Amino acid sequence: MPDSISIPVTQHSSLTLSAIHSPDDLKKLTLAELQRVADECRTEVIDLVSVNGGHFASSLGVVELTVALHHVYNTPHDKIIWDVGHQAYVHKILTGRKEQMQTNRHYNGLAGFPKRSESPHDAFGVGHASTSISAAAGIAAGAKLAGSNEKVIAVIGDGSMTGGMAFEAMNHLGDLKNDVLVILNDNQMAISPSTGGLRTHLINITLSKSYNKARSLLWKSISLVNNDLGEKAKKAIRKLEDGFKAALTPGAFFEALGLRYFGPIDGHNMEQLVKALKEMQALPHPKLLHVITTKGKGFKPAEENQSKWHAHNGGFDTTTGKNLKAADSSLPPKYQEVFGEALVELALKDTRITAITAAMPSGTSLDLFQNAFPNRFYDVGIAEPHAVTFAAGLATQGYKPVFGVYSTFLQRAFDQLIHDVALQNLHVVFAIDRAGLVGEDGPTHHGAFDLSWLHAVPGLVIMAPADEQELRDMLYTALYDIKGPVAIRYPRGNGTGIPLRKNFTSLPIGKAEILRQGEGLALLSIGNMTGKALEVAGLLEKEGIDATVVNMRFLKPLDTEVIETLASRSTHFAVIEENSVIGGLGSAVIDHLNAIELSRPVLKVGLPDAFVTHGHIDDLYRSIGLDTPTMAARIERFYKEGQR
Repeated sequence: MPDSISIPVTQHSSLTLSAIHSPDDLKKLTLAELQRVADECRTEVIDLVSVNGGHFASSLGVVELTVALHHVYNTPHDKIIWDVGHQAYVHKILTGRKEQMQTNRHYNGLAGFPKRSESPHDAFGVGHASTSISAAAGIAAGAKLAGSNEKVIAVIGDGSMTGGMAFEAMNHLGDLKNDVLVILNDNQMAISPSTGGLRTHLINITLSKSYNKARSLLWKSISLVNNDLGEKAKKAIRKLEDGFKAALTPGAFFEALGLRYFGPIDGHNMEQLVKALKEMQALPHPKLLHVITTKGKGFKPAEENQSKWHAHNGGFDTTTGKNLKAADSSLPPKYQEVFGEALVELALKDTRITAITAAMPSGTSLDLFQNAFPNRFYDVGIAEPHAVTFAAGLATQGYKPVFGVYSTFLQRAFDQLIHDVALQNLHVVFAIDRAGLVGEDGPTHHGAFDLSWLHAVPGLVIMAPADEQELRDMLYTALYDIKGPVAIRYPRGNGTGIPLRKNFTSLPIGKAEILRQGEGLALLSIGNMTGKALEVAGLLEKEGIDATVVNMRFLKPLDTEVIETLASRSTHFAVIEENSVIGGLGSAVIDHLNAIELSRPVLKVGLPDAFVTHGHIDDLYRSIGLDTPTMAARIERFYKEGQR
């Protein structure tokens, strides 16, 4: 594409953005005015996240691209699908939600990701990576069947192109030959720097001097093809274009999948973006536009430390990035940090231990392992199914692979866990972070189902720590006392503050711990709900109910002995877990009592059979009845009604 002319940007008031109430208001703006809107959107995002928190660097990186997209295309008739969706803040600002953005990620406020029920401009609900091209292909197929003429655009980046689903979708899209534009937002980053052969491939494109010299001619050829030339001339130009691409650029990779490749272009140059998007509009077949952006663009601290500023909790200076919140040194360490440090301690003495992440080294604290043992650390990109089977392969060679992964992302690898790990009884350790509710990121990120679906897998040991010391001991137990697959699930956020021992202790497999002796009512808990179960017991005691409290520790194998012992002196069971009430610990207890033909009332207290919304964790607990007073009142009613 020809070199651009710079667009002067003058000082201005906020009148331009204040006049944008829908994408229609962008259609008549000049390039300079579009850039002013982009500048104001960037300031808006910085101001918003500095107070509210949220995903940050990704949205800053696509400001100009978002403005250009809404200037050229006509949503909601045209469909824009944002992969992952954590970069869609500017999209929301420009589609009538500017005044509501202060509620972003708050309980009963806007979602932090595109959500179809929130706006007709949100064409597809997202939150996980690598889904946009598949969704776009399906939407375009539906439009073709209906004889509709909408344009479909998938914006994919932040490492999402490393996911296998993206490759599957491009392969199918090339065969369908439907009118879909894939925009590859190439910032060489996921949350942490992207890895893998595709990253190297894309860097080669951007550094290819030969290709960049030829790019101007290629773009001229596109314009000529779209004008009123004869078919022979069009074919000649396309052959010339294809010849250049095959000889000079790694973009031939995408061409081989059936997508015409264009780019790379500067994703912060409004003129280049608008021109390119208008050219893409006229091409009625699958194509990929390669756009180079800087994650965190326009906010120096985020540009210099993109991983740190991927998301922020808020409370920072909008110029310097300095944290304005007083650091609380009294807070206990986060569960993920305890896990990361413990794994490094064990790996110092055992060279068989390896660590795997799916583009989340800092998010899981496996960056500690990466720094200590780079040769035993593997970041596979956003490719959880591959990560699980890769771990299985390592296990066959006598190594001890530990896959650190968020609960909601492990769902994407259910078949691999069953077929490649459990069926072969391979010793793979799944360190499952963000189990239970995660707060503001909402239903796409809540770890609400792992106990339920893991429970169904034969031979899989499943445990959940009540505190951070138990997490350390469970990791040791998983690595040295179990021969097959094992899963440890633990929550987001800080631990309980319990003092940590320097040594590790093996836990007896499948054995629970009675924390409080009582009569009549047995409270069974697992994981981070154990502390809440003790609090509930304290409230019940004030009402004259003396409850036993048990930290079950293991879902599988289940401690059936302790259940039968409690059943001999307890008339009622209440099971508390931060997992769906379907298929978790409560279901396991009921199944065992039924198996031994012992009738006891069992109350299941957990996450509802529904998708829990986003918001502060305390608001969510209250909304679904998992706060301590509500649980205590519910269990009290259950017990007293059973005594009548």
